Amino acid sequence: MAASRYRIHDDRMAEATLPGMLARVPGTAATALRWAWRASPRDTAATLLLHAAAGVLEELFSAVPTADRVAAALPALLALAGAAVARGALQAAAGWAQARLKPQVERRAEVHLFDLTARIELESFDDSSFNDAMYRARDRGLYEAGRVIDAAVEVLSAAIGLAAVAGVLAVLHPVLLPLLALTVAPAGWAAVRAARMRYRQMRELTNGRRRKWTLGDLLASRDSAAELRAYTMGRFLLEEYTRLADRERAAMLAVARRQTAVRAVGDAAGGAATAATYAALGALLLAGGMPLAVAGTAVLAIRQGQAALQTLLFSVNMMYESGLYFTDFTEFCAAARRRLPPPPPAGARPPGPLRELAVRGVHFCYPTAEEPALRGVDLRVRAGEIVALVGENGSGKTTLARLICGLYRAQRGAVAWNGADVAELPGEALRRRIGLIAQEYCRWPMTAERNVAMDAAADRARLSRAARQSGADAVVARLARGWDTVLDPRFAQGADLSGGQWQRIAGARGLYRDADLLIVDEPTAALDARAEHAFFETLREHARGRTVVLITHRLASVRMADRIVVLDRGRVAEQGGHAELMARGGLYAELYRLQADAYRERAA
Repeated sequence: MAASRYRIHDDRMAEATLPGMLARVPGTAATALRWAWRASPRDTAATLLLHAAAGVLEELFSAVPTADRVAAALPALLALAGAAVARGALQAAAGWAQARLKPQVERRAEVHLFDLTARIELESFDDSSFNDAMYRARDRGLYEAGRVIDAAVEVLSAAIGLAAVAGVLAVLHPVLLPLLALTVAPAGWAAVRAARMRYRQMRELTNGRRRKWTLGDLLASRDSAAELRAYTMGRFLLEEYTRLADRERAAMLAVARRQTAVRAVGDAAGGAATAATYAALGALLLAGGMPLAVAGTAVLAIRQGQAALQTLLFSVNMMYESGLYFTDFTEFCAAARRRLPPPPPAGARPPGPLRELAVRGVHFCYPTAEEPALRGVDLRVRAGEIVALVGENGSGKTTLARLICGLYRAQRGAVAWNGADVAELPGEALRRRIGLIAQEYCRWPMTAERNVAMDAAADRARLSRAARQSGADAVVARLARGWDTVLDPRFAQGADLSGGQWQRIAGARGLYRDADLLIVDEPTAALDARAEHAFFETLREHARGRTVVLITHRLASVRMADRIVVLDRGRVAEQGGHAELMARGGLYAELYRLQADAYRERAA
């Protein structure tokens, strides 16, 4: 299996060094804070300022008494008590603002991402690398903004504390500041090394973890539940899942032992460095280089500095890791913005009622395909005409239909609506003039009414007419709550429809829209023979005065068309009426006879 998209940054984390992490902190923090400011300027400012004020207050009145302060013990104690109350209030207010900020940032990031994914060019979803980037951004990247902000606040607080302690130590004696760094360096080394061990191990387990997640989905998914039971696969899959889980557990226990050993070495080295620091302080005392009161202050300051440095190292590590994944989100958003359809030219008018649709020399190739799906296709469809697109699988029928809808953009050539290039027309206004009965329709987890009317408020007369024409009225009549029934059994009082019933709902969806152009792509694949015949009779009636582009493999049904266009490997191979194409003896005649012979054999 390919490397899991969840662990895309393991290499960078495994090789990360503390200087590299520190170099990345300012840019990561600035990006996250920009998002926080857009989500809530008030809570962002409150979080930063209150945390900073609480940190400064803590250091100004912390227990690092100088000799002068000892002489005035009572006023100092009163000041310390007041500072403690004020610091507690500031920290509580800062925590409240920070707790409010995180969900607001996540909400803004989610809405921004889904706004982009709902508007990007449709062919983006056929690009595997773009899909990988979207997967990473959605499943982890957008939720890391809150962690980055939390880490940034921790870094700010720790930096303030460290700066205050560093100032005290620098005043007390020049040698104390490097001694402080010496006491913390072993713990920092141990933390970074332990983190790298974990990320290396997680990277090595990637394939097994990905397979384990896949097996878990199969064991708990509605889509696989029927075959899981029918073929008694449950025990086999569970045993495989358990084997992978045991392997992962053993590996993580092993890395935990190694991490413990590294941390023990770091703690021992840190303890030795602390002992050396205290020895140096003792030597300074004995040599008369430092008064006793100053030495006591230095000991307390070093302890506070150690705590601040350890917090800083932990926060930097967390910010670096979260920042990598948050960068996935920001980079995906930038890539998605580049894939948005260009705005229509200034002054572009909405398309009027369809008079003629012209496809002129259209070429189109999917992002990851080696061969084009369409190669120089020319086609004209006049208002009120029924045109059938036929051909073998992969001939380009559905791709051409999507280009006509304006869902794809021609890479060469153009599709014109009344002479105007559809690429230069307002996209939503164009698509509101087009009805679509798609081959791969969506089973929306919404009410039956919403599944037909879609984004519009339902017009009862049109709803009833579309349901009657498609046969969906019989489906809705059997639902417990009628049109108000949710068509998804995973929700309370939801209904489960068969494939044929769903196809009738999808047919009503396309017929409901009072469109100039109706595109019908394999509308009867899941219908029985009686329902299929009824649908095509309805389509013939519905098509009067409308323009219809019909895509189907059921060639017996295309005889109703005014013109049949045969596609072969992305090109128009032939076109004409049924009798004309049969007389010509080309590809259409060959495909028609194959189907007719199959029906005769079944009848015999």
